Amino acid sequence: MLSGLRRIGRDLKQRRYFDAYSIALVAFLLAALSLVPELIPDTVRWAVLLAGVGVLVLRITIPNESSSSMDDLLQDRLAFDRNPIADRLKNAAEVWVFAPTAVNFLSAANSELIRTGILSKPDGVVRVVVLDPANEAAVRLARRQLDESVDYPTQDVGETLRLTIKLMMVMRQWLVRGSFAFRLLYYNPGFSLVAIDPRSRDGRIIVEFHGFHNEATPSRMHIEISRQQSERWYAYWMEQFNQIWAAAADPPTTGDGTT
Repeated sequence: MLSGLRRIGRDLKQRRYFDAYSIALVAFLLAALSLVPELIPDTVRWAVLLAGVGVLVLRITIPNESSSSMDDLLQDRLAFDRNPIADRLKNAAEVWVFAPTAVNFLSAANSELIRTGILSKPDGVVRVVVLDPANEAAVRLARRQLDESVDYPTQDVGETLRLTIKLMMVMRQWLVRGSFAFRLLYYNPGFSLVAIDPRSRDGRIIVEFHGFHNEATPSRMHIEISRQQSERWYAYWMEQFNQIWAAAADPPTTGDGTT
C-alpha cells in the first residue's frame, strides 16, 4: 500500500499520468456518492465510466517507457551528433562544464554561440572547471588516462589545457551581459560533465566516463539524464558539479598559468 502511494506521489511530482489519476479520482468519488442513489444521475455515472474506459484504452497504446534498451540510454560521443551541443547552446540560459581540458566543448564555433547566446542575456551563466596546469602530477596522470590509453590519440592534454585556459582568460574579459567564470581543479575524477540549464525543469546533464582504455576519444560511454527520467540521479550529478566547483581554485591572473 505504501509503495503504491509512493509511486503515485512520484508520478504526480514528475507530471506523469495526470489523465489516468484524474479519471480514477472522479470514479472513486462517484463510487462513494453512488451509495446514495438519488445524488448521482445515471447519465453522469455512464459518462464517467465511458471516460475511464477511454483513458485506459489510450494508455494501453502508449509505449512503455521501460521497454527501451540500455543502448538507448548509454551512447558514445558520436550519438550526440543527432542533437549536437551547438544546437543546445542556442537557447540555453545556463551551462556548467567540467572536463580535464574542455577543448572540445570550447571550440571556436561553440565559444561564439556562448558569446552571442547565453552571455548576451543578463541572467546568462557559464561556469567551467578544467585541470590546473600548475599541478604537473595531475596533468601527467591525465595524459596517461586520456592520451596514452587510447589506440588513436588526437590531442595532448598539456597543450590543449594551456590553449583552453588562454581562451578562457580572454572570454572572461568579454563585455557581455551574462556571467562567465572558470576555475582549476587539482585532479581528474575520471569523467566529464556538461549541464544545460541544470536548475530548470527541462534541464539536461551529459556525463562522459573516461574509462581505462578506449579505441578513440569518441568511443567513451556517455549518459544523458533529465529530471523526468530520475530526480535522484539528476540531483546527484548536479551536486557532483557543485562539489567540483567548490573544491576548484580561482584561475591565474595571466594567460600563461602564473599569478
